[in-house]
Amino acid sequence: MKRRSSIDQHKWWKSIRDHQYIRGILFFLIGILLYILLLGNIIPEKIDVQLSQIADQDIRSPITAEHKTATEERRSAAVDEVSPIYELKKEYAQNQVRKVHDIFDLVNQVRLDELEDNVEIEQDEEDILNRQINFVKDVLTSRTSNDISDQTLVTFLQASDSQLQIARETTTNAVYEIMSERISIKDLTEAKEEVRSQIAISTVSNDLLEAMKEIAEFAIIPNYIYDANATEQLRQESAESVEPVLIREGQLLVKEGEMINHEIYEQLRIVGLLDDSFNVFPYVGLAILIGLIISMLSYYVSEAQTSVQKNNSHLLMFTLVFIVTIVIMKITSMFEGLEIQGIGFVVPVSVGAMLITLLIHTRLALFTGIMFAVIGSIMFNNETVGTFHFSYGFYILFSSFAGAYFLSKSNQLSRILRAGLFVSIVNMVAVVALLFMKTVQSGWFEVGMHVGFAFLSGFVAAVLTIGLLPFFEAGFGILSTSRLIELSSPNQPLLRKILVEAPGTYHHSVIVGNLAEAACESIGENGLLARVGSYYHDLGKTKRPHFFIENQMKMENPHDKISPQLSRTIIIAHPYDGADLLREFKMPKEIIDIAQQHHGTTLLKYFYHKANKDSDQVIPESQFRYPGPKAQTKVSAIVGISDSVEAAVRTIQKPTPDKIEALVRKIIQDKLEDGQFDESDLTLKELDRVAVSICETLKGTFHQRIEYPEDVKEKGDKKDERNS
Repeated sequence: MKRRSSIDQHKWWKSIRDHQYIRGILFFLIGILLYILLLGNIIPEKIDVQLSQIADQDIRSPITAEHKTATEERRSAAVDEVSPIYELKKEYAQNQVRKVHDIFDLVNQVRLDELEDNVEIEQDEEDILNRQINFVKDVLTSRTSNDISDQTLVTFLQASDSQLQIARETTTNAVYEIMSERISIKDLTEAKEEVRSQIAISTVSNDLLEAMKEIAEFAIIPNYIYDANATEQLRQESAESVEPVLIREGQLLVKEGEMINHEIYEQLRIVGLLDDSFNVFPYVGLAILIGLIISMLSYYVSEAQTSVQKNNSHLLMFTLVFIVTIVIMKITSMFEGLEIQGIGFVVPVSVGAMLITLLIHTRLALFTGIMFAVIGSIMFNNETVGTFHFSYGFYILFSSFAGAYFLSKSNQLSRILRAGLFVSIVNMVAVVALLFMKTVQSGWFEVGMHVGFAFLSGFVAAVLTIGLLPFFEAGFGILSTSRLIELSSPNQPLLRKILVEAPGTYHHSVIVGNLAEAACESIGENGLLARVGSYYHDLGKTKRPHFFIENQMKMENPHDKISPQLSRTIIIAHPYDGADLLREFKMPKEIIDIAQQHHGTTLLKYFYHKANKDSDQVIPESQFRYPGPKAQTKVSAIVGISDSVEAAVRTIQKPTPDKIEALVRKIIQDKLEDGQFDESDLTLKELDRVAVSICETLKGTFHQRIEYPEDVKEKGDKKDERNS
């Protein structure tokens, strides 16, 4: 019975598989589907309400937004509470005292100058006085001269030197004493009155006393000044210290049955629940997020050492697994509309991680689990007012990791159900942790519902994995563990063909399988693939089984009757005959490659030397070499080593461990020098481990056996019986 062909054998896929843009197209399809599935979870919700209407449901804010009007009101109130800042200018006292001294100095200077002029020219006293007053006013600033009366200047000009000196000292002392105190604008009148009251001296005339008071009153100015810059800075700091009035995400804006007043209506408008205009930002934000997810996914796929790095068929398979998983998540998220507590936790998201682990690699499954967690936190946001529901993201992350980790240790099909149980346990622990971390503790019934759905999630994921796995294996020719075990069954048509038509080759293949499996496992390669590949590697010998020595069964060797060139043709053809037969039966590519590559480009030494012996001219080695290709993988190279070792070790007379090891290392050294490992990435260290492993396996096969002595008594009894 022929197996259904994989996608690699379909012409339509072959025509586009190696296209330069196919990888980008696959990731683009993932992005488009993600955008479509997540769009409904980010579109802003709109409600139809009016002022003074009674709310028919609780309405909560879907986002965190600033109530700018309320914030400005708080800031204005804070600014109003800031009192003006005044600064005491202590230097003003000295300045005003100096100004009083300047006035008296100017009067003295005018009097001295006029006295000198009078000595030479006699003038009218009134003219002299007027000229002096005008000179003083000209020297003084316009403001000062306007504030001091002419009578005061006349009094000072006509006073005697002694009285003027007393007036100077008394006035300056009074001014300094009053200016040393804090004088604000509103206190200025009181300060002027106080300085007048302090100038009370009986030794001067009343006119001079009044002039002194006027000068003192003029000198008193405010020294407690309003600081506009400091006040403005303090008010700005006070305004900035006010926290914005925020409408928090999830905040209850209006209760069911409550009337919607102007304040509530304004809050609904601010959070966008009343805005009927198109808001492009959520759509752009989702596109950017999906672009980021796809970029990280494509980068990881291109860098991770897995089959999807270069195999576009495996990338297509990964794409389908990814899409199937997010579709399952989307369908499950719709169950939340049933309003059953915790039903969202039934999502079997670990099916994606388990399928990727089984079909590709655990490393890729773990990274994809992170992406599923991000996507799930958006997809399951129905129970929250925000865009992300991080509880579901946390749950999906641990669920995916559990499935990948458990199957990474052993990916036998029988372990999938146990993996589902392990996932269920992890899911339940995660759900309990999430429920217990809430500030408001849930009831036991609610806890039971959540835990029950979490347990069901792991079971459903295991069932889906078992159901979907064969479709992906068959459709993409994936050589999973279950498929390898199936191919290793003796009931397989091709293995039965080898057993019936070439029994010696079958026995040889079994031993090669034992050697190759142990050797591959010693360097971390797939031992089961090596064993199964070994079973089929000599399938081509069934076309002419008697031309191979292991199948001749003491019959005459047909190569003795034909030319070396014909023998060469028959022997060299068997890897390619086997590969053709394997292709005909739609066998996996890995098995076909092992059959075709296990001899590489090695030389048929026996027939080559025989042909040279019979020929007069030297025959080129190329005529007696396998056409290749050389082993492209480590597994193919190790099967080739095991094949050569198994055939050669039969020729050893009385094999010992030392003889076996010497032979094994010589075969590996010859192949290494012949360049048979150049394309397989095998290192010298790995070749040494392979040699050690093969020697250990052969020692168990060729162990010494005890020669049991013949039972003498039994022989004597039989002799007596014959004689009787």
